[in-house]
Amino acid sequence: MVGAIIGGVSFGYLSDRVGRRRSIVLALVLAIVVIPLWAFSPALVGLVIGAFLMQFMVQGAWGVIPAHITELSPDNVRGFLPGFAYQCGVLIASSVAYLEAVLATRMSYARSMAIVAVIVFSAAAIIAWLGRERHAIEFGRVDEDSTPASRLARSG
Repeated sequence: MVGAIIGGVSFGYLSDRVGRRRSIVLALVLAIVVIPLWAFSPALVGLVIGAFLMQFMVQGAWGVIPAHITELSPDNVRGFLPGFAYQCGVLIASSVAYLEAVLATRMSYARSMAIVAVIVFSAAAIIAWLGRERHAIEFGRVDEDSTPASRLARSG
């Protein structure tokens, strides 16, 4: 949990400096790099360090996602859409434990965890990288060129 807290704060700070998408992608790529230590370390010390680093990276990425979704949401649904989108993700993610268990019947549990983690982190990084960003927007700000009065003035 300490790794998750420090990772969330660190990547949250970084996301304000370099953007949400870059921070999310960086955290997920680093999480992929940590997988061998997290899943396959032969010693308890390695597993503990791997778990700390994995929590640091995972919460680093997932901690930034709510801010990113909020910035992407239109003003009229900003109170609803981020929570709804996040919970849809949780619904999809609920199948991960079952998938890992099914894979573990054919291979070691460590290998099944590693495979699922690589797939989830890779997919999330690609989606974040290809998506758009509205970092540092001003909420509720109306672009003067898009108001009905400005459109009427331009046309008449």
